[in-house]
Amino acid sequence: MRTAIVVGAGIGGVTAAVALEQCGWQVTVLERAQELGEVGAGISVWPSAVAVLEELGVVGVEKAAAAGGAAGMRKPNGRWVVEAADLGVEIPVMIHRAQLHELITDRFGPAVTVRTGIAVTGLTQHPDGVTITAAGQSIATTNIPHGVPAGSVEEFQADLVIGADGIRSVTRAALYPEHPGPQYAGYTAYRGIADVDLSDGGGETWGRGHRFGFAELIDGRIYWYATANREPGPPPGPDGIHADVVRQFGDWHEPIPSLLAGTPAETVLQNDIHDLPVPLAPFVNGRVVLLGDAAHAMTPNLGRGACSAIEDAGALARHLRGTPAPGGADPRSTPDLTTALGRYDAERRPATAKLIKRSRAVGKLGQLDNGLVCAVRDGLFAVGGKVAALMAGLRARRRGVEQSRV
Repeated sequence: MRTAIVVGAGIGGVTAAVALEQCGWQVTVLERAQELGEVGAGISVWPSAVAVLEELGVVGVEKAAAAGGAAGMRKPNGRWVVEAADLGVEIPVMIHRAQLHELITDRFGPAVTVRTGIAVTGLTQHPDGVTITAAGQSIATTNIPHGVPAGSVEEFQADLVIGADGIRSVTRAALYPEHPGPQYAGYTAYRGIADVDLSDGGGETWGRGHRFGFAELIDGRIYWYATANREPGPPPGPDGIHADVVRQFGDWHEPIPSLLAGTPAETVLQNDIHDLPVPLAPFVNGRVVLLGDAAHAMTPNLGRGACSAIEDAGALARHLRGTPAPGGADPRSTPDLTTALGRYDAERRPATAKLIKRSRAVGKLGQLDNGLVCAVRDGLFAVGGKVAALMAGLRARRRGVEQSRV
């Protein structure tokens, strides 16, 4: 059986493990954290990623989210700039990252082994495969009969390695030591989950150098996020992240103050926003493949980061299914494996590079802090919404006429 190592057990890594197992591979997942799981807050899952999850048999992620009311873009005083209904945009499923992670790992079969508390320190490629060097960081393990002493060093052999180890990927650094690495976007992000009753449909509010957005998760809780221009580093002030968010957004329109009041202070997260510069490094180098943030970390402005990692896993599996199965030609020496990986890179690198550029552009627009420029920006959005609504109405009318002729 062909063997693969997945470095990193985030959403992209575990999706890749499920996909490879279903392609007939024996998979070992190496995770630095001491426990298998996911931290964070909410995540948007767009229809393209839902389709991949459905193909892998992951259940529990619906294709559409029911909005509880109006949604769109507002000003800090609550005045609507444009409503989502006018734009005719599709609505993603909103789900907690940990819940999505659990739904995916529930699809692990007997051919997937997870090793936690393992930090990858290096890799070496050779004609027969890849050797991974890793150091044990704890004794936490899953699906194996023995623990890994802290500080111990192990070597792992595989036909293929998937680097899904995040924006500061050790795998990417080993493949491309001259790569510049993550770059700061100029703003930080706050995230939280509020357990409150809310009839507001959500959306985003754009101020000057600040944004606040919220949406209902499929379990009924409210996920919110906020961004603020500033230098990288911990939030100012001695009273914590939650208080920092309240200072900046507590006087914005409802339900923003209520959401902040309904969020436990100790659960609020803060992360400076980075992405990877384009052009991106190749996603494939020999028998090593980059996936998710390790390959194409992007700012969260489009809500496509984790979805792109899921789509990476689906594309990789789709191309690998064309490689020889056990019992045929040796898959480790056949050029078909190289061809499959090349096709993966050719599909996913251009697509994700476009998303990085687009997400970066949206972030720059949203983080403008000049009052006059922001007023022009909001006016253009309002006009654009009206034009989009008009075009959507014309399309609907045309469809109605065509159906009446049938």
